Amino acid sequence: MSTIGKLSGVSQVTVSRALSDPSKVSPDTMARIREAIELTGFVPNAVAGALASQKSKLISAIVPSITNIVHATMVKGFSQIMREKGYEILLSEAGLNAEDEEKLVAAHLSRRPDAIYLTGIHHTALTRKMLLGADIPVVEVWDLTDTPIDHCVGFSHAEAARAVAQFAVEGGYHMAATVSAGDERALRRRDAFTQEFDRLTGFVAPTVTWETTASLPGGREALRRLLDELSFDRGVIFCSSDILAHGVMIEAMQRGLDIPGQIAVIGFGDQDFAEFLEPALTTVRVDRPHLGRMAADALLNRIAGHAAERPMTDVGYRIMPRCTT
Repeated sequence: MSTIGKLSGVSQVTVSRALSDPSKVSPDTMARIREAIELTGFVPNAVAGALASQKSKLISAIVPSITNIVHATMVKGFSQIMREKGYEILLSEAGLNAEDEEKLVAAHLSRRPDAIYLTGIHHTALTRKMLLGADIPVVEVWDLTDTPIDHCVGFSHAEAARAVAQFAVEGGYHMAATVSAGDERALRRRDAFTQEFDRLTGFVAPTVTWETTASLPGGREALRRLLDELSFDRGVIFCSSDILAHGVMIEAMQRGLDIPGQIAVIGFGDQDFAEFLEPALTTVRVDRPHLGRMAADALLNRIAGHAAERPMTDVGYRIMPRCTT
């Protein structure tokens, strides 16, 4: 700012005043200061401004994966609303490890964000302690709980999976299997589907579960195990993601199995490709852009100092019947 002042012929104090509130200096002075800034490429220190105003206009967002379309579409809907309101997003990828998320939360809080966006409702005790101690608005997305840190926006994974089991039984399926990734939410869906299908039919669905994230090879290998090791050759397969379901379909077609005549397939997530597969994939849709926007609205409401009427917002889900069932 000292250099800017010398170039524009004003004091450093005047430069500071102009950057914090342009109305406090004359239009001519502001024009000279802006010209000096353009010449030097000067970037004002937002952190210093945040210390003075107690507002950073920065929102922290921590997601499991920046390449996963599920999280990417939610963050896109979220960031569009926040940027319209003058906020910028600091985004980090935590994977599925709660301890890694804990380290990122500590790092983000050191940047003094005005609010924080988290994925899921399961965190370490220290993460919850840090967030409660920071006393800033927090929104947890993609899940629901009656006891969020501040507010949560999502849907019931168990309820959605039970609805899939009921849909399958009503469709005439009396045998089922599951293919699941190893993250906590996927396992919750797997277990809820299995339990509900057992309750309705008396059939205990065999399962193949991967510790790693969902992938096409994982889906193909899962069907190989179901067919070759678990003797499952007829019925409906509920997959924890559309990616795994797509892999199952590829392997079924490679083996000449009829879909849905012999093997029916249900995914989860309704990713962009799902309805364009051949045959089109039956799946569960959650309106992810809407969820992201609802999360933004919840944070903006809290930033404005308003208390939420309820600690959670349920965006629901919808089963999308297509040609694989």
